[in-house]
Amino acid sequence: MDAQGPGRADDVDPADQWVLNPRTGEYELRLPPSAPQSSVPGPRTPAPRGTGASSTADGGTARSARRTAAPGRDVPSQRRRRPAPEETAPGRRGRRPAKKSKGKKALLWVGGSTAFVVLVAGVGGYVYLKHLEGNVSTTDVGNAGSSSFSKDEAFNILIIGTDKRTGAGNEGYGDAGSVGHADTTILLHVAEDRSNATALSIPRDLIVDIPDCETTQEDGTETIVPGEQGVRFNRSLGEGGRNAGCTMRTVTEATGIKPDHFMMADFNAVKTLTTAVDGVDVCVEKAVDDPKSHLKLPAGESKVEGEQALAFVRTRHAFGNEGDLDRIKVQQQFLGSLMRKMSSSDTLTSPTKLVKLAEAATKALTVDEPIGNVGTLKDIALELKKVPTKNITFLTVPVIDNPAEKVKATVVPSPSEAPQIFDMIKNDISFTEVKKKEKKEAAAVAARLEGEQSDPSEVRVRVMNGGAPAGSAQQELLYLQTDAGVTKSENAGNADAEVARTTLEYAPDQAAQARALAEILGLSGAAMKPGESVTNAQGLPTMTLTLGKDFKGAGVKLDAASIKTPDVEKSTADQKQCAS
Repeated sequence: MDAQGPGRADDVDPADQWVLNPRTGEYELRLPPSAPQSSVPGPRTPAPRGTGASSTADGGTARSARRTAAPGRDVPSQRRRRPAPEETAPGRRGRRPAKKSKGKKALLWVGGSTAFVVLVAGVGGYVYLKHLEGNVSTTDVGNAGSSSFSKDEAFNILIIGTDKRTGAGNEGYGDAGSVGHADTTILLHVAEDRSNATALSIPRDLIVDIPDCETTQEDGTETIVPGEQGVRFNRSLGEGGRNAGCTMRTVTEATGIKPDHFMMADFNAVKTLTTAVDGVDVCVEKAVDDPKSHLKLPAGESKVEGEQALAFVRTRHAFGNEGDLDRIKVQQQFLGSLMRKMSSSDTLTSPTKLVKLAEAATKALTVDEPIGNVGTLKDIALELKKVPTKNITFLTVPVIDNPAEKVKATVVPSPSEAPQIFDMIKNDISFTEVKKKEKKEAAAVAARLEGEQSDPSEVRVRVMNGGAPAGSAQQELLYLQTDAGVTKSENAGNADAEVARTTLEYAPDQAAQARALAEILGLSGAAMKPGESVTNAQGLPTMTLTLGKDFKGAGVKLDAASIKTPDVEKSTADQKQCAS
């Protein structure tokens, strides 16, 4: 590594402060002498007995002080490591990020002008982490989101890419004088068991109702920005002083899904993050030469970074019908490629790239106050990292042309498809084929599945629809009668109220029947509800099967690695696609 020349400490590339110690095979964070130091003194290491090594002033040994240093660089004396610290103190030795390490590397992805953000946590000492925290901007969104982040729950993060063009590097992009609209918006839902995630793109031209929004101004005063009805979604940010909390409230109003937190970035995020990972691979079916975005690419695969990467995600006129919906598809493909690049061993084992990513990500990022510290962002990153890329689904709110317009310029949610998409996300249901990870049930609950089972022909049950798609009760009834041998079954229509989870209610003397039906349907012990039976039209006691919003289709077991989803266009993060 090149020796550090003269100059101010903050002129030094943070990546150059990581030095490989050839004696230990580990990377060490070497802060320059003028860098701020922790007020907590490090432990002193006594000289090993019988070695004759003399103690140095900082508690090391003469032997450790004589380690070979690069010309012009001071080498700090060796210090004793604490057992498995969560964050390494300044000047202490940190382990080189390893390919399989879970605590020392973390990636928080999202999309920049495509609303992405990358966070690398656990790569430096306390001083450096506090430095990163100083890069992050925060916004008070009040009760529009959650007051804290929980590692044990499903969570929703609203990712916003703005078209604000003020600030270094943004002068040539966006609408002149724009206050920063929600140019690109992705609602990211991460499942409670971390088996899957859904990234739902919200078109900026979607017609929505923007509710009244309470905002806190820079001077600390609170102002209520009046809402508007029947306007473009992108106006939920910027106009009239609306902040990201207003966008969060608008998403809740439009979808019924409440975002817990938000992350926002501008044009610079795409440029700096793609440069930090040495470019992102993209693919186009035919050559692109777009004079408006200045994007030029040959047909096939290319690598883009910086200005070219931003042009790729910003262009409207190179793909599809030159509209926003086709641009969203390209952005989703780009985001998937970026995620694959960030999770590659080439990135994760490079201290230089990790530090550059951390710097670029935190400088580009604005978040809500509850997650505005590096520790919480690291927790979020680690939770996101648990989700396999093959189970991260990208899709867009299903829409139709606005029927109120003669000249079609805006869209509205599809009444036949959008509600089910929203319900699946709200009820933590995956869009990919995943084996559901049931929480460990209490012994008494699990015992409901144990014991004698009746023959299917002796199972008497009525089927009700409590939130599944229309017609599901009849479809499940046909399956039970024709394929499963449950001939004493009937359709009881719609339940009085919608439920998230499918349940089976039965009387104590029907337990054997209930266990047989649970085996057929793949019900968990928690789905079985001991209670009372009902009397059917023939005056016979009957169990009640209520199909919830987690219903996956007739004949599909609830614990099976499959799911019946709406017929909408979607992709996953592990897929390599070419824009067309």
